[in-house]
Amino acid sequence: MAGKKQFDMDTALDAAMIQFWRDGYTDTSLDDLSRATGLNRSSIYSSFGDKDTLFLRCLDLYAARYGEKYDAALSCAASEPVAAVRAFFDVTLARIADPELPDGCLIAQSAMTIPVLSPSVAGHARQRLGAQLRRLRAALKAGRLTDQDAEAFAVHAAAVNQSLAVMSRAGATPEQLRAIVGVTVDALSQALRA
Repeated sequence: MAGKKQFDMDTALDAAMIQFWRDGYTDTSLDDLSRATGLNRSSIYSSFGDKDTLFLRCLDLYAARYGEKYDAALSCAASEPVAAVRAFFDVTLARIADPELPDGCLIAQSAMTIPVLSPSVAGHARQRLGAQLRRLRAALKAGRLTDQDAEAFAVHAAAVNQSLAVMSRAGATPEQLRAIVGVTVDALSQALRA
């Protein structure tokens, strides 16, 4: 049928997200996106807009996909804050261990390139990092930490979570990554007992 798109938008968007995740925003060209999605440049532009717009959609897709998992993991924070934080990190460790996915984290990778991103893309990457921090802070407050301690642990846990992605990309073993998580979870457990 003339004028009807002959591809699945969700599949193409997912392929673009994986491409950006694998190579990063700055090292992903329109030709790379074309190969990854199977779409020609004009189809990419007409369906998704320019590279910035497509990247923003990919960041949103990534944040929604993993944000739901993080929210589910943290849902027991009021009654079991230590278990919730461990479950939060388990989401990241499972993603890192999945051989079908690129190493690292699309949001962490984007945050590291903020200085060279356009202002709108950099702002969006900051917003996505901020959402993770807010999610952790709310869970830790629900877990009986004071506002000050919830803020400090949320910043720390968000930083550890992003560092897991960086460390995995640098070749850290699953055991090393679990040990990093263990230190953070133990510190939270001690703070809650104090």
